[in-house]
Amino acid sequence: MLQLLILHLVVAVVAPACMKLWGRRFFLALALVPASAAVWAGMQTQEVLAGNHPAVSVAWVPTLDLSLTFRLDTLSWLMVLLVGGIGALVLVYCAAYFSATAKGLGRFAGVFVAFAGSMLGLVTTDNTLLLYVFWELTTITSFLLIGHYHDRQSSRRAAVQALVVTTFGGLGMLAGFIALGEVEGGSYSLRELVANPPTGGIVPVAVALVLLGAVTKSALIPFHFWLPSAMAAPTPVSAYLHAAAMVKAGVYLVARLAPGFADVPLWRWTLLLLGAGTLLLGGYRSLRQHDLKLLLAFGTVSQLGFIILLVGFGTNAAALAGLALLGAHALFKACLFLVVGTIDWSVGTRDLRELTGMARRMPLTALSAAIATASMVGLPITAGYLAKEAALESMLHGDGFGKAALVAIVLGSMLTFAYGVRFMWGAFASKPGVEPPTAQRASRVITTPAAVLAAATVAVGFLPGSLEHVLAPYADTYPGEPGHLTLWAGPGPALYLTLLVVAVGTLMFVARRPIERAQDSMWDFGGAAAAYRKIVLGTERLAADVTAVTQRGSLPAYLSTILVTTVGLVGGGAIGFATLPAHVRLWDSGVQAAVVVVICVAAFLTARARRRLKAVLLVGVTGYGVALIYELQGAPDLALTQVLVETITLVVFILVLRRLPAYFSNRPLVASRWLRAAIGAVSGITVAGLAMVAAGSRVHAPVSVDFAEEAYEYGYGRNVVNVTLVDIRAWDTMGEISVLLAAATGVASLIFLRARASKIDRATKLSADQQAKVWRTPAPERNAQLYQRLAAQAQEPEGDRGRQWLSAIPTLAPQRRSVIFEVGTRLIFHTMVLFSIYLLLAGHNQPGGGFAGGLIAGIALTVRYLAGGRYELGEALPVQAGWLLGSGLFLSAGAGAIPLFFGGDVLQSVLVQADLGIMGELKLVSTIFFDVGVYLVVVGLVLDILRTLGAEIDRQGEREGDAAPDVPFDSPEVTSDDVAPEAAPAGRTGATRPTDGGAR
Repeated sequence: MLQLLILHLVVAVVAPACMKLWGRRFFLALALVPASAAVWAGMQTQEVLAGNHPAVSVAWVPTLDLSLTFRLDTLSWLMVLLVGGIGALVLVYCAAYFSATAKGLGRFAGVFVAFAGSMLGLVTTDNTLLLYVFWELTTITSFLLIGHYHDRQSSRRAAVQALVVTTFGGLGMLAGFIALGEVEGGSYSLRELVANPPTGGIVPVAVALVLLGAVTKSALIPFHFWLPSAMAAPTPVSAYLHAAAMVKAGVYLVARLAPGFADVPLWRWTLLLLGAGTLLLGGYRSLRQHDLKLLLAFGTVSQLGFIILLVGFGTNAAALAGLALLGAHALFKACLFLVVGTIDWSVGTRDLRELTGMARRMPLTALSAAIATASMVGLPITAGYLAKEAALESMLHGDGFGKAALVAIVLGSMLTFAYGVRFMWGAFASKPGVEPPTAQRASRVITTPAAVLAAATVAVGFLPGSLEHVLAPYADTYPGEPGHLTLWAGPGPALYLTLLVVAVGTLMFVARRPIERAQDSMWDFGGAAAAYRKIVLGTERLAADVTAVTQRGSLPAYLSTILVTTVGLVGGGAIGFATLPAHVRLWDSGVQAAVVVVICVAAFLTARARRRLKAVLLVGVTGYGVALIYELQGAPDLALTQVLVETITLVVFILVLRRLPAYFSNRPLVASRWLRAAIGAVSGITVAGLAMVAAGSRVHAPVSVDFAEEAYEYGYGRNVVNVTLVDIRAWDTMGEISVLLAAATGVASLIFLRARASKIDRATKLSADQQAKVWRTPAPERNAQLYQRLAAQAQEPEGDRGRQWLSAIPTLAPQRRSVIFEVGTRLIFHTMVLFSIYLLLAGHNQPGGGFAGGLIAGIALTVRYLAGGRYELGEALPVQAGWLLGSGLFLSAGAGAIPLFFGGDVLQSVLVQADLGIMGELKLVSTIFFDVGVYLVVVGLVLDILRTLGAEIDRQGEREGDAAPDVPFDSPEVTSDDVAPEAAPAGRTGATRPTDGGAR
């Protein structure tokens, strides 16, 4: 099972690239992926029927009872067959349905396979928490598939609507699963929950929450409106998601839990009312639709209510009928959706008022539709007939619930027969006075999947005994008399009810026009959709009002609110329950006290500073002071990391300050300053007090006591900090680098005015003339000769101008150059890169690691950029930052997942030792690959910052005409040597302008 899930994941990742190479024909190859799941399920049939259910379990997060547990029983077996088999046919259909020039096919293919894999995991997992994970994966992928035509407002709106509704239900379901798992006698295993359902006051509430997830996913009232709206998706999506897969997830969940919870009164009443109501409402709405696809959509809503009513009813006979109808519905409804897509693809319309004579023009499609419709309305020799006859029979001998359900089923079947005949008439009948469509296309590929599904419908209908044999093990998990599937049960109430359904349904079709007029004059039952729109609109207005009150645009106000709240709640609580240490040692040496004094003075001066640069430098003093405290306390690794982080932070601040005024724009009033000072002082005292309270409240030995020994025993390293990051608390590190990646993406998205994947600026890609012009901007006429002279010097041979220390120097204005800086950069850059690699490799036992090494490499890139500008940055590392970020995260996650394939735990370390003779002994820990991922993420983050806050802003400044200062020299004898280089960052040209007659 795990191999199949991994196969879906891998193919989903590579599908976009393959689709670009081979075009829509690749859909045929993609069909093999879900087909493999169906074939695998078919090969397990004998084991499943014998009760030897194939299962696999891999521990994932044991503390949360979260394990990768999968199990194939009768219900899962049927769902895998449907998800895999119909998914394969739909992908074959896509090879003809989409045009060769259609946009977004690669994305569509990848998401489609990912959805199929998510459904496969959902219907086979035995863990409720993991089921929720797959549940939400189907939500996300269905959102992308429904919104495939993202340039259409209807598609975007339908996708968001489906996402909001199903996510809302999914969160409720998660809360229900957690309650069922934590209640006394509860479990996170579906099998254990059904075998030994927990009891207690919270169980009915938990059951209601779980049903909320099923109801929203399967589009039962009052959440039925999202499914018809989702018909804005491409027809293959409707044929798969809304007939065989996604909407069946709610049905599957009810069927999975019903044997254990059907006796809960809330369960039966809820499913009876919602199932019967949805059955009738969906059928009623179908009768008034002119779009064939919408007609089938409301019919799907009706059928979903029918199926959930059966599988959730709680008796053996109803469960057998429900499971048979689940399979039959997937076959006939997927077939009918593909038929509608074929008609639309062929003649360009699916409005039944514009179609005529299609049976003669598309005989195979018409035959497939006729068989599927016969199954839908319950005519003999079809799978649908077997299921509906069994459903009627199961309710005839029931109690009051059964009689009420029987009435709903009969009325719903009448509506189903009426809209089924209306569908066939509207799609294929010859209508007098209707002009037939002129255009028509034909393809064997596009008609074959529907024909296969129709043939399967008839084949299953001819084998009631075999179908009952394979479904009976699931039905036997319910109490009550067993039901039966049969083609002919002889005269009886079920037969008479069927004849009544056919007769009334036929009359309703004959009287379709009066019925349509009557429906038009009545309430259209659109209240649920209108309520959804009002809720969304009201939420948006409430959010706007709350934002207007709370988001005042004042950072000091936000910070003050946060600090006062923290002091009031956390500090107040600590005062009431404070347990201070018996002895408090203020410092170990006088040097520590002196450093603290320096930090405090720097912080005080920072608050008083008016110049932005001065404030930033003073903040840096506090940061470096903290690093010195770490070093004095005996933590060189932390000190190194703090110094590197502080250095990068200073660079980022300075890069940003280039676009800000030199002075802070305003100063608070005196009273406000005293208030802010008081808040700061009280907050600092509170934090210090909390630290002492936390230390004084300890009742057990601190974890750090055994950290060093266990870090070496389990992580095979003597650097406790690094082993903690990559082994002991590797999950935390994984989350942190994910946040770093998200932050880098966010910053770049806010700064970039052009595509992030655009060409990297490199000096070697520019001609000599372009290099000379790149830093030059239009200047007053009186400076024209100066700029001509400087440009000529830039184009002189290297031997005439001296050695070129950096490759991008020709792209830098001469007055911005610093030869000392260039030489120093040339000398130290490669050493810094090598040192960063040394820290990466040595960090497991010595100070360093991937984080520190990445920061060193980032500082090396920063120095290169400051010395040579944005083109020099491109020469230093001509790689997109996104590739480094993604590769690093992928490598870290992959390194963590590898132990699973060898029976280990996620992120488990492995030690490899070997004697290399004269080379010494090799000791390699597998976490080095995780650390390499961290290294790449940090380097990618720094590169992204330099590209966005540095190179991109430089480029924008050049386009604004701010690339070179306006040098007020009239003499033609002035050369570049007359203009001294500035101390401003080299990449930022024109940061300041001279205001007097002298060169700066």
